[in-house]
Amino acid sequence: MSGTRVASDANEIRVRAAQVEKLPPCQAHCPNSGDVRGWLGVIAQRKKNGLSLDEAYDRAWEMIAERNPIPASLARICPHPCEDLCTRAEKDGAVSINAMERFLGDWAISRSLPLPRIESESRPESIGVVGSGPAGLSFAYQMARRGYGVTMYEQSDSAGGMLRHAIPDFRLPREILDAELERLLNLNISLLRNADVGRAISLEKLRDRHALVFLGLGAQAGRKLDIPGETGPGVLSGIEYLRRRKQQPDAMEGKQVLVVGGGNTAIDAARSARRDGAAVTVVYRRSEVEMPAAAAEVTDARAEGVEFRFLLAPLRIVRERDAVRGVEVQEMQLGDPDEQGRRRPEPVAGQLQDISADVVIVAVAQAPDWQGMGSITTAEQWLTAEQDGKLGEGVFAGGDDRGPGIASTAVAQGRLAAESAHAQLSGQPLPDRRARPRTLERGSVRTDFYRDRSRTPSPRKAEEEWLNDPESEIDLTLDYRQACEEAARCMSCGLCFDCQQCFMYCNGAGFTRIEETSPGNYFALALDACEGCGKCIELCPCGYIEARTDPSVV
Repeated sequence: MSGTRVASDANEIRVRAAQVEKLPPCQAHCPNSGDVRGWLGVIAQRKKNGLSLDEAYDRAWEMIAERNPIPASLARICPHPCEDLCTRAEKDGAVSINAMERFLGDWAISRSLPLPRIESESRPESIGVVGSGPAGLSFAYQMARRGYGVTMYEQSDSAGGMLRHAIPDFRLPREILDAELERLLNLNISLLRNADVGRAISLEKLRDRHALVFLGLGAQAGRKLDIPGETGPGVLSGIEYLRRRKQQPDAMEGKQVLVVGGGNTAIDAARSARRDGAAVTVVYRRSEVEMPAAAAEVTDARAEGVEFRFLLAPLRIVRERDAVRGVEVQEMQLGDPDEQGRRRPEPVAGQLQDISADVVIVAVAQAPDWQGMGSITTAEQWLTAEQDGKLGEGVFAGGDDRGPGIASTAVAQGRLAAESAHAQLSGQPLPDRRARPRTLERGSVRTDFYRDRSRTPSPRKAEEEWLNDPESEIDLTLDYRQACEEAARCMSCGLCFDCQQCFMYCNGAGFTRIEETSPGNYFALALDACEGCGKCIELCPCGYIEARTDPSVV
């Protein structure tokens, strides 16, 4: 890309430089669109902007908390799709975004950092939130920080939804969740426990009581297999088992447990049953490649002694009187792809097997419990809402009641609904969510410019200790120095990070140092000094400077 003139029928045009921020792949792949590059940049570029490391960590956490009020909890369970497309992955490993978010979440807890507010004055409107899972917490937070009084209705005796009642402690310690919930509830949020909306309190009554209501009901009802022998003792849903176990671990020493399913709930149930002393087998009707569970969780389950058997579908549960004695399964094969692109499991004629079992845990799917919520439900299994979660006048929804998804998606849906709800209540225009930078094109970053920096391995307990102390965390948090080193691996894809290549090699002194710098904001480009040589475009390693054709320049 030199300054060579290019002939055109209408005009003679020339390549010119332009500073154009791009959306980095990590943020484009994050369900909550977190500014990963931004908060990593605050840490990595702290010295250039006069921050101590402590100040940089504080600021980075505040940036995360703008969109996610529970980062320490969420980072422990998120499958981190942001890392899947990290530009650094093919060089020396993706940036450990998940481990960094966990570190900053724990950092904020240790320093008792408050959640950032937007409005200091209170607003008169009252907001009702049904459910205190990730979607409800996110919506309540975003409304409370804008000055609204929020009442959260929780069916159980404690907040947190599935984070509280289904995620095992060895993945999400309850003290971490408690710390983040306490900080959140210290905003103008009232929590009403044991509030059974739909049964004890009608939805219509809530709509009369509040200016606006958000439904974050979740999907806490386990789906059944609908096969013979399923009804009776010894068979329970994955959610039922995990909920019960959070209250008191089950005595399963010496029992054979068969878990049916291939999602994260199935893996959590299988690993929990191992901790309760059972021999555990997971059966899944597709192959391992099609399993929706996080691959790392499957690997850990195997390390703990869980057996996996694929391409098997239960036909009936075998009982001797009332006691479960086993499961008859049908061998399957994969056929043509379904509407989601996954190959359909099809039975292999005449191929049946018997698997011994004392307990069967069914974790094939979940659904919302609509009892008492007839005014908002239809014949469909999930709520159908607008993109921002609006169901109707004064009612929004988010989370698993709109369809199954990961917790990060639920947090995003709560946030987006709150932004629209606030606009509605305050008479402001709805946010324009189309106005964001275009995604950086693959290959735009010159990865060879960056020196090799090996990915910081996330610390873990020794494998032989996992089942000896079954409820303690396996994955641990980066330390103070490790977090600093990992942040420095970010390539700042699509935004200036002060490498100074453009400044050093510009023939016409077109780049001027900005006096008050900030991450992404270091040099101003004067087009009247640009000679169109294109060096800055060729040398910019992060893809921030790009070629623009300017017909007015000849």
